[in-house]
Amino acid sequence: MQKRAVVTVVGKDKVGIIARVTSVLAEFNMNIHDISQTILQDYFTMMMIVDIAEQNHLEQLLKAFETIEDEMNLSISIQLEDVFQAMHRI
Repeated sequence: MQKRAVVTVVGKDKVGIIARVTSVLAEFNMNIHDISQTILQDYFTMMMIVDIAEQNHLEQLLKAFETIEDEMNLSISIQLEDVFQAMHRI
């Protein structure tokens, strides 16, 4: 069964955000199923649907995201797709 998660990235726009985040996902062998990004004034926003079949490395993934958050002053979150949908249902 395919497990997917929603990754969101928000912060001041700067060079290299997409490259850094997607490089970490590639290191953890996480395929990107869908990606959307935009810049609202000076703020970068990105949402991705990723395959998380290899869930046993999620703690390491979160630590890698924390490093990027600190270095690039971003907010990065990841939620299981089921949880995300349940939280955003009206």
